[in-house]
Amino acid sequence: MEEEKMINDAFQKLLDTYLASKHRKKVEIITKAFNFAKQAHKGVRRRSGEPYIMHPLAVAQIVCQEIGLGSTSICSALLHDVVEDTDYTVEDISNIFGPKIAQIVDGLTKISGGIFGDRASSQAENFKKLLLTMSEDIRVILIKMADRLHNMRTLGSMLPNKQYKIAGETLYIYAPLANRLGLNKIKSELENLSFKYEHPDIYQEISDKLQDTQLERRTIFEQFIAPIKKRLDEKGVIYRIEDRVKTPYSIWNKMQTKHVAFEEIYDILAVRIIFTPTDPEEELNECFDIYVSMSKIYKSHPDRLRDWISHPKANGYQALHTTLMSPHGDWIEVQIRSERMNDVAEHGFAAHWKYKDGGGSEDEGELDKWLHTIKEILDDPQPDAMDFLDTIKLNLFASEIFVFTPKGEIKTMPQNATALDFAFSIHTFLGSHCIGAKVNHKLVPLSHPLQSGDQVEIITSKSQHVTSAWLNFATTAKAKSKIMAILRKEQRNAQREGEEMLNEYFKAHDIEASTINIEKLYKFHQKKTKEELFAAIGHKDIVLGEADLDAFREKSSQGNGWIKLLQFPFGNQKNKKGKKEKQPSTTKVAIKDIDRKKPLLLTEEAIQESYIIADCCKPIPGDDVLGFIDDNNQIVIHKRQCPVASRLKSSYGNRILAAEWSTHKKLYFPVSLKLEGIDGVGVLNSITEIISRQMNVNIHRLSFETNDGIFVGHIQLNVHDVEDVNTICKNLKKIEQIKTVTRIDC
Repeated sequence: MEEEKMINDAFQKLLDTYLASKHRKKVEIITKAFNFAKQAHKGVRRRSGEPYIMHPLAVAQIVCQEIGLGSTSICSALLHDVVEDTDYTVEDISNIFGPKIAQIVDGLTKISGGIFGDRASSQAENFKKLLLTMSEDIRVILIKMADRLHNMRTLGSMLPNKQYKIAGETLYIYAPLANRLGLNKIKSELENLSFKYEHPDIYQEISDKLQDTQLERRTIFEQFIAPIKKRLDEKGVIYRIEDRVKTPYSIWNKMQTKHVAFEEIYDILAVRIIFTPTDPEEELNECFDIYVSMSKIYKSHPDRLRDWISHPKANGYQALHTTLMSPHGDWIEVQIRSERMNDVAEHGFAAHWKYKDGGGSEDEGELDKWLHTIKEILDDPQPDAMDFLDTIKLNLFASEIFVFTPKGEIKTMPQNATALDFAFSIHTFLGSHCIGAKVNHKLVPLSHPLQSGDQVEIITSKSQHVTSAWLNFATTAKAKSKIMAILRKEQRNAQREGEEMLNEYFKAHDIEASTINIEKLYKFHQKKTKEELFAAIGHKDIVLGEADLDAFREKSSQGNGWIKLLQFPFGNQKNKKGKKEKQPSTTKVAIKDIDRKKPLLLTEEAIQESYIIADCCKPIPGDDVLGFIDDNNQIVIHKRQCPVASRLKSSYGNRILAAEWSTHKKLYFPVSLKLEGIDGVGVLNSITEIISRQMNVNIHRLSFETNDGIFVGHIQLNVHDVEDVNTICKNLKKIEQIKTVTRIDC
């Protein structure tokens, strides 16, 4: 009876909260959902020992009271565990409560099978399903936030290993997501509870210190606001003033990043002025009026005025932040908000966005744009669940900057976003063909990080193509996901072309295109799968020729430690009459491998994944090179004439491997050139003209010094191979003033 009373009291509290809200009073369907859930979970208890129905009731209470949602969300919250934990199905929910509630409940139901495969992260799988439904109905993620918040509030009853898992997951994904959705209060509590369970001792220590200094802070607060209250009363402003104290997590985070002690955190206290505007149209002006009134009382910090009113954050947050010098000599942050702004800041922009009172038109705001970005990422299937999770998380960080298009339109970007990110935020075509940008009318590379207030113009070229290197300086989820999608598409195209080329090769040599023969060939080329082989052929990394027939000949290589004689033919293997063209001798490569019993081929894939290019001599394709097995069992590639390699050859002869390049102009390598000559007008222009325009080579670094009419220049370029270097040197020597051009070690 006592438990029954506890359950009924909790439900009555939920109804009272709902009836006090502005939503339409659909009490009947909420009561129906409660009775259904109560019956479905009958006899089931949580780990804490309380009846299970108390959890859905608590989630519904958070949804109603702390987020401010209506009857559909309250019903969905009450029913959110029914499908997962009982025999009822989504179809049953749909038949009884309608398709909308069923869709939300389905979005909140965890996946049992797995959409990424057996070895994938189940958390990532379920998060993806959540986002898939969220992109159709934002209420799914808001109810999930309430569910996660109640789980965190009751985490004490869980086993320690479960506590660490849930707390870590909350801090990694759910707290940033709550912040992005404008659920500031929930975000702070999630962070704080996660911190409490992951670092209980430090949490308690900071909490105790906050308690010990509470009286001192209260005195400072009262003294600080006294003249402000007097001034606002004189002006007839309707307002209230609150103190905001940093959470233990926020304090600890600052202690970690700034490497300071608790006593050195000076912004623990902040002041919040919340006013009711006399006229909604004058809301913005009244904010600035209050700011002006305060700045006449206290000196304001010139670099700490944050105008989030004219330019709201992406989650809808609006306020005017200023920092004032208190009579005690401390800087105190003051946040000025209207009641409306405060409501959005506390309960989330999303709750007021699209579904207020069960309907309403879409708002093309920042949240809508963010949801659109999420949809785009979800539309592109990610091969790995954790990659997907990391991609989404890129878009959840709170810090933002504002940049402008050439026409003056404002764009919100994450902090540290690059010119490439900006290009992809405008349009995928613009991003994929971007070669650079003009930031504030100055030319910058794709990797250039943007600052708030920058005006950005993207420069494109039809000949530009996406490369995997772009992933190193793309910071937004949209840019990264689009780049990966384009690269995967190119890989699939290469595989298809490669498979066609292989079938033609088999046909020409009367070889059956069987699984066994394909397996022989990909093992012959040291590929792990047939897909890798197809892609390499499609990318022209492998050019099929006479040497590949060795894979189908039943013979073993013998004698003197030589593995096999490999040929790397280029161009067509036969002329029109069917006769083999004579291969140049440079394409015949003998590979000797003393210990590893396999040929050492410096292919594009191998260079990126398996081998280390030595820093001492920085070899490039075309250089005579060797491999050295270091103490970590990694192969380091040196020039053969490199002094270090010479020493290695004499000291560790058994670790030396013969090697040959085979990258087919797919990778870029840094090369440095030294130029000497007679200084004169236009020399530098002539040099860059040849390298950049005629040779279409990127100049990475350029430095020139002149002394008494003689110049010495150093240029660092990105080239494919030695052939590129020789051609550039030859063309540069044609400039009359240049006397010598030599390649030097970088």
